[in-house]
Order: sequence, then structure tokens, then C-alpha cells
Amino acid sequence: MGTLEYNSKLSATFDDRTLAHLQVAIWSKLRRGEHFAFTWVDEEATPPRTSVWCSPTIPMTFQFDRAEPAELNPRWVEVLTKAANSAGGLRLIPEPVEATPAR
Repeated sequence: MGTLEYNSKLSATFDDRTLAHLQVAIWSKLRRGEHFAFTWVDEEATPPRTSVWCSPTIPMTFQFDRAEPAELNPRWVEVLTKAANSAGGLRLIPEPVEATPAR
């Protein structure tokens, strides 16, 4: 499990593959100087739902358990980025499964 640390005060754990996709979506927004909300749910945490405001001026650290980077699904990055652009902000959306073409 990887860790996302926000503003040196808050941390959340995600599996490395999920965290890698979140990292790309978040960095793509922050690189453009964009601000957005990010909400996630961790049923084992108290409270279970957390929302933060992401801004280029707020430090974020991504730490991964595995040394090798996860293979990225461009469609998932696109879906996460689209969510970050919405009024509700970025939220963890399950990885889209590509439809198998009919034969």
C-alpha cells in the first residue's frame, strides 16, 4: 500500500496502482496551476470520509511500496481528471474495464 501525504499533516493509504493513477491526475491539474477538491473514503478510518483542497502551494507526497512504477491505464487517468474538473472534485472512481469487441 502506498501513502499520499497532504500538507505534512494528513495521510491516506491506497494500493500502489491506484495511487499511481491519482498521482498523474493530481499532478496534471497542479502543473497547470489549477485548484480542486479531492475526496476519498476509508471505511477503516475515523472519520471514514475525507476531503481536502488541492492547490499548487500545498505540499503533497506520494510514497509507493514497490520500487517499479505501476503500468498506467490512460482511460482511468482520463476519468479521474474529468472528475477533478467537475464541481464535486476528484474522487476515487473504479478503474474502467475496457469493453471486449463483439465478434
